[in-house]
Amino acid sequence: MAYDDLREFLSTLEKEGQLLRITEPVLPEPDLAAAANAAGRIGDGAPALWFDDVKGFTDARVALNVHGSWANHALALGLPKHTPVKEQVEEFARRWDAFPIAPERREDAPWREHTQEGDDVDLFSVLPLFRLNDGDGGFYLDKAAVVSRDPEDPGHFGKQNVGTYRLQVVDRNRLAIQPVPVHDIALHLRKAEEKGEDLPVAITLGNDPVMAIVAGMPMGYDQSEYEMAGALRGAPAPIATAPLTGFDVPWGSEVVIEGVIESRKRQIEGPFGEFTGHYSGGRRMPVIRIDRVSHRTNPVFESLYLGMPWTECDYLVGPNTCVPLLKQLRAEFPEVQAVNAMYTHGLLAVISTRKRYGGFAKAVAMRAMTTPHGLGYVSTVIMVDEDVDPFDLPQVMWAMSSKVNAAGDVMILPNLPVVELAPAAQPAGLTSKMIIDATTPVHPDQRGNFSTPTKDLPEAKDWAAKLQRLLSETRG
Repeated sequence: MAYDDLREFLSTLEKEGQLLRITEPVLPEPDLAAAANAAGRIGDGAPALWFDDVKGFTDARVALNVHGSWANHALALGLPKHTPVKEQVEEFARRWDAFPIAPERREDAPWREHTQEGDDVDLFSVLPLFRLNDGDGGFYLDKAAVVSRDPEDPGHFGKQNVGTYRLQVVDRNRLAIQPVPVHDIALHLRKAEEKGEDLPVAITLGNDPVMAIVAGMPMGYDQSEYEMAGALRGAPAPIATAPLTGFDVPWGSEVVIEGVIESRKRQIEGPFGEFTGHYSGGRRMPVIRIDRVSHRTNPVFESLYLGMPWTECDYLVGPNTCVPLLKQLRAEFPEVQAVNAMYTHGLLAVISTRKRYGGFAKAVAMRAMTTPHGLGYVSTVIMVDEDVDPFDLPQVMWAMSSKVNAAGDVMILPNLPVVELAPAAQPAGLTSKMIIDATTPVHPDQRGNFSTPTKDLPEAKDWAAKLQRLLSETRG
């Protein structure tokens, strides 16, 4: 099923028992973030959370943890809620092959119902803002999709970027944004500032569930997130034209914010409790001036708690980090079987592959570190054989414990780029990366004694299915 807006998806979650309405009055701080934090600690079937009685706010509607479980992630893709994670990743990869599917432009977007412009812009009157962690430097919009265009090629649809970036509310009409250097919006901003120009942006809040997924995908610079959303939905993504910037934005958004990143202006932004499980400090970051806000009647404020994994952030970006890396690697190395890059936004990746010759696995690992995503994130790669499931951590640990000889199988690559938020980086933005080769050596690499491995019995696969069926029947 393809959802056109957040509200439609929330209705499905409720029908599937995956949305919990909190009817008692709650405090904006700490209750909202604490509840979303707790949802990440109760297992893979955790529900989305709905709050509409928040003390201090009138008519507040807050949705949290919308993607915060494998059950909810499956439903976002139109799959049964009990679909195993490995099957979700495989289905994600299968749908990727349908890319691109052109979007469908629609009129009468629901977010056109109400408008604030110029001096009347006041985010505090539209959104029930609250801090996510008690050490945060302010209020954040952390699940928005930010749309920007290449100033040198503004008519190129594919170069129009839709990305998720953290946005700190500085004032009623000001935001601070952190454009990570490896991300497209940072390239757009650099080009604009080199010309002495502001960079127009459109910021959309409360989007359909697939749009939230693709806004965090590490895609090619000229690949359209809207065309990828169509592939994942199995139907064209509905878009509309933002009235001030003329940018393409999701048709079903709850709120559309338009303005500019002001050229060469910077302001202290942060600290913020990040996906790494650590606070990032305050830094001088670009500033967005908001010139127009459009929103639905009684907009739903969707926010995302992130901190010590796992949180909603990890479910949201897990498969959409694994699959792009898989596709990019397999285009050059068809031997690559699977990629598990779900850990801390892909700072660690586990890759299974066949080998052509000795040293091949290490070469694949180095290529993973130089993909568009790997340049900024992939810091540690564990390579395993094609018969080891990278999503089965006991199998991965077996491969590391039985096949790794540190003298030849561990490589340290110094002074490589990494996202500045990586806590282990020294200095920020630079790190030593590591490859652990837990594959079986092949010619001409003759190290070790791996000539007689055990294998699963041929009948084991059928017996596994039989045992699962019998357990299901026994448990009702």
